Amino acid sequence: MTNAVVHTRIKKITAAGVTDTEDILAAEEPLEIRLEHGPTHNRRQQNIAVTMRTPGQDEELATGFLFTEGIIPGPAAIRQVTLTETPGGSVATVALREQVVPFLDKSQRHFQATAACGMCGKSSIENIHTGVNVSQSARRIPGQWLPQLPEQLRARQALFEHTGGLHAAALVNENGEILLLREDIGRHNAVDKVIGAALTQQLLLSQSLLLLSGRAGFELIQKAAMAGIPIIAAIGAPSSMAVKMAAEWNITLIGFLKEDRYNQYT
Repeated sequence: MTNAVVHTRIKKITAAGVTDTEDILAAEEPLEIRLEHGPTHNRRQQNIAVTMRTPGQDEELATGFLFTEGIIPGPAAIRQVTLTETPGGSVATVALREQVVPFLDKSQRHFQATAACGMCGKSSIENIHTGVNVSQSARRIPGQWLPQLPEQLRARQALFEHTGGLHAAALVNENGEILLLREDIGRHNAVDKVIGAALTQQLLLSQSLLLLSGRAGFELIQKAAMAGIPIIAAIGAPSSMAVKMAAEWNITLIGFLKEDRYNQYT
C-alpha cells in the first residue's frame, strides 16, 4: 500500500475548533504505456497513452488496457513488460512477441488521460464502438447471492478504507465469491487492472461477473464486452449509453446494487 497512498499534514476544522493532524490521500501519478513491436531486426517503440493512475499493478494495467482497447489479442502476445521510473512519472514498456502485429489504426490515443477519462481520447465517434466482437450470451443472475456483494466489496477495499478516494472493480465467480479485486483512482484503470490480472492468471472471464464500486459508464461496458464478461453489477447508476450498449452486446447489466434491492436494466 506504500506507493498507493500519500501522507500529508492538514488542519481539520470542526465546530469545536482547529486541529493539526495527518490525512491519507490516494496517490495519483502518471503512467506512460509504450509498445515495442516488430521483427527482431526492426523493432520499434510507440507511445500509446499516458494515464493518471494509482501506482501498483502497473503490469496488469498495461496488459488490460492494451487488451480492452483492442490493440493486442491477449496476454500471449506479450513477451515482457518493463517498468521504469522517470523524473515525471513511470513508464510501462510492453514488448510484444516478434510475430505479433498490434492493431493501432483505430485505437491509438494521442492525449494525457486524467483519472476520470475513459474513452475521451478516441479520435472519432466511430472508434468508440470499434473492436467489440459479440460472442457471449446474456446470463441469468443468481439472485440469492447478488445482494451480498456490496458488503463483500467494501470489506476488501483496503485502500478505500484508508483514503475514501478510490474506485474498485472485482471479478466474481458463479458461486458469488470475489476472485480478484483491484482499486484505482480511475474507475477505468481499476477495470483494466482486474482484467489484466485475470488474463495473466488465465481466469475464465466468460464465466465471471464484473462488480463496480461506482457508476457504470459506457467505457466500462465496452471494456467488459472486449473481455467477454457477460454480467456487470454496479453499486451506482448506469448511463443511458451504458444500458444501450449492454443490450446490444448481450451483457446483463445491474445498477444501484444494494443489500436489499437492485435494478436490472438489460
